[in-house]
Order: sequence, then C-alpha cells, then structure tokens
Amino acid sequence: MTQHDPALLSAALAGVERALNEAIALSPTSHDELAGLAGTVLGVEVTTLDLTVYLDIISGTEARLMAHCELPTAAFVRGTVEDFASLAASQDPAAVLINSGIELEGNSASLIALQQVISRMDIDWEAPLVATLGDVMGHQIAETLRSIFRWGESARASLRRQVSEFVLEEARLTPPKAELEYFFDAVQSLSMQVDRVHNKLEKLRAKVEQTRGQS
Repeated sequence: MTQHDPALLSAALAGVERALNEAIALSPTSHDELAGLAGTVLGVEVTTLDLTVYLDIISGTEARLMAHCELPTAAFVRGTVEDFASLAASQDPAAVLINSGIELEGNSASLIALQQVISRMDIDWEAPLVATLGDVMGHQIAETLRSIFRWGESARASLRRQVSEFVLEEARLTPPKAELEYFFDAVQSLSMQVDRVHNKLEKLRAKVEQTRGQS
C-alpha cells in the first residue's frame, strides 16, 4: 500500500480545491446546479495511485476536497486514472459507468450531475497547484488533470507518463522497474538458498538421530 506524504497530499488537495472553486466562481451558470447538490459527498478511490479522496459540495459556489471523511457518501466510485479520465471527458457518463472498469457504490445520479457540471468548466489547474506545491510537482499534477479532462487516444500515453512521473516525484522512494526486478530476483535466490540450508540441516539431524539410535 502506498504511503502518501500527509503534508504533500494536503497541499495537493488544497490546490485542486482552489482551482475548482475558482472555476465555479467564473461559471455562474453552474451555481444553481451545484446548489441542488449541496450537502452531497462523493468518495473517489483512484487505484492507480492508491489514493482515496472525498468531494463535499458545500453550496452552489463552494466545494471541499478531503483525504478523510466521516460523513455519509451519496456515492463511492473506484477505478483507475484512465477510467476516471474516460468518465470526466464523456458526453454520456452513464454509459461509461456501465461499460468501464469503474465500481460504483450508491446512487449514480449525483455523480453524473456533477460530472456534467464540471465537464463544462474551463479549470485553470496550473496556478493554484504551483502556488501550493511548487513549479515541478504543481506542473506535473496540473498536466495529469489536463490530460484527464481532455481525454482521448492521443492523451492516453501522456496521462500514463504524467502519472508515472507524479508517483516517482511524490514518493521519491519508488525504485525503477529494473531495480525492483533485481530486488525480487535477489529475494527469490535467497529464499532458495535458505531452503537448501534447511534441507541439509534436516538430513544432518536425521543422521544424528540415526547414530544415537545405533549407539
């Protein structure tokens, strides 16, 4: 299980929340629709990043993002980054929920309504994220979010690359694939050596028992 840096996660959520609320402020036509969702909490688990976040629609002009939430959720969705990219950019979110790998618990109506509102917004992810996370990390997350909301075949490779860069930058302890493979090979080799030593000890113990029985 990935252990996210709490301070980094809090800063990232604050940046995304700020970007979302600024977009809401600049989209007055969305206020009535969001007001109808006020009090709705949605849970989202992104399996690619081993990350769960909660979105609380406070009012028609404000939303809040949280890493933990004890409030009841109207819906909880689970899927990969690519699953959510397909959902975010879709003109038929209901079909995506049915045909994609997304797992849904609860009522899909509020999720679909929110998707339709956000998909019409022009959200500036870059400035708030850079302000809270710095140039490198802020830009990487902003690029990932832009790839999600402009989803298409041409964005698939870019999204995968951005997610990979984000994970490596965020964790800094995530080793390259070659190092992981070397480590697993070494563990397997050590395990085989331990098994051989164990077998030799068992044979030696059997011989000792046999010698004692003959004496």
